[in-house]
This record gives sequence, structure tokens and C-alpha cells, in this order.
Amino acid sequence: MTYDNNTITYSYFPGCSLATTAKENNRSMLSFCRQHSVSLVELKDWNCCGSSSAHSIDSELAHHLPARNLALAPPDRPILVACPSCYLRLKSTHMDIAADPDAQKEFGRMWGREFNPDLQIINFFDMLARVADTGAFEKNKESLNGLRFAPYYGCMLMRPPKMRREPTFSGLMEKVLSSLGADPVQWAHKARCCGTFLSVSRPLVSARSVKTIMDGAEKAGAECIVTACAMCHLNLEIRSQPGKIPVLHFSELLSLAGGIGQGRGWFRRHLIDPRPLLRSRRLIA
Repeated sequence: MTYDNNTITYSYFPGCSLATTAKENNRSMLSFCRQHSVSLVELKDWNCCGSSSAHSIDSELAHHLPARNLALAPPDRPILVACPSCYLRLKSTHMDIAADPDAQKEFGRMWGREFNPDLQIINFFDMLARVADTGAFEKNKESLNGLRFAPYYGCMLMRPPKMRREPTFSGLMEKVLSSLGADPVQWAHKARCCGTFLSVSRPLVSARSVKTIMDGAEKAGAECIVTACAMCHLNLEIRSQPGKIPVLHFSELLSLAGGIGQGRGWFRRHLIDPRPLLRSRRLIA
């Protein structure tokens, strides 16, 4: 990573979800980063990582889509990936190329630059853990006013077998949000798959999984669900029934705890309006 006047700079791959359906996730994360002297420089001309469907339909395309993004990354700083699914695709592809000399030669032919085996690919949780280790959240203790939340990581952070040595960061949301005054509930579904793109091809399967997750959070006494993944967030909102508890992006609560986000329109984008809950906890006006 690079440092300039105490600012840490990363390259940044937002991915399709944060650029479209989860703009509130992207905006709140960028605000949080600026507040903590983290500069994100978005990759120019990035493309979809292939997570939406390519990896299950066309293995060659599923390789080249993330490989092109890797080729766009400057060699002198890590690339931060906010979406767990995007992170899996980029990190897994980098590992595959690093282990195969022929794939490295193909990479050079296709993208006109040598493969960088030392490129660091980190997710938002990795960066957040580093910020937390500096004691940056100490001044915002109790700022979330006892909000009872169900932490929902989804399945992508659990990794495929070849990435088993990568950290999952399970428990980080509980640790950070508890330090900011929120109250995590114990429940059984924090790593259950939401169905992701089965929501399109097999909507009834996805709807059943979402119902189990939403019902489980309510039974555990949660006032809201906090997600680590923008795609999970969208699926939980779309496939849940009216009257269900709100679903918030982790970055939104981080920003609120830091005193930013009240007037920026993030919460109007939610399909399940979180504003009545946040007002009842005196988190927004």
C-alpha cells in the first residue's frame, strides 16, 4: 500500500452491485474510508468479475473477466474489493495464474503486461480489521445506542477449499459494532446462503432460503439484519415478505457511528425502510 501524509491508498474494484443496485453501500463505504484516512482509487475501465453467471456457464470467460481486472491494477499498491463474491473471483483467479506458468504467459499475451504474482488482493473486512487495530473506533463508543442486529455474512466469505487459508473474518461485524454500542444477537443463519442468483433462475428456492434467514433473525430478537455482501442485501430485501425487519449494509452503520450519513439519502434506497427503526434508536433525525 502507499502512504501520503498519513493517508493509506488502495486501488479499488467496486464491482457491478456497488456501482448499481447497492450505491448506498458504495457511498457509505467511501465516506467511512475518507473519515479514516483511507483513499480508494477506482480502477479505470473495470469490468464485471463474472460472478453473476459466467463462472457457472463459461469457464474460459469466467477466467478472463477477473484476469482483465487484475491486469488493470497498478503494481505498487493492493487492490481492495468490497463485494465478497467479487473478491472470491479475483483472488481465486490470481491464485490459479500464480500456480501455472502457461497461464502467466497467456496473461501477458492477452493483456500486454506481465502477471504480478505479488499483487495483494484484500477485501473490505481486511482493511477494516487494520483500522480497528489502530483503536480508531474508541472515540465512537455507544454511538449505535444498543441497536440489536443479526450479523449476516453469507456464504461467500467461507471460501472454496483452495482458499481455506484465507481469513473469513467471521465475528468481525460483531466485534466492531459492539464496540460502537450495538448489540449482536446469537442466531443460526449468519453464514447460510441466501440463494443469490437462484433468485432469477429458481426464485422459489431462493425465497425459501430468504424466509428462513429473515424468520431466524426475528426469532432471535434482532431489530435488523446487517449484511457483509451487497448481493445478499438485495436478495434479502427483494425476496422477503412485507413487514419484515430492515436489512442494512455494514458500511452504513459504520458511517452512522462516525456521525455521517444522516442527510445523504442512503436509506431512501432501501426496499424495507430502515428509517423508523433508526429514528427510534435516535440514530437519525
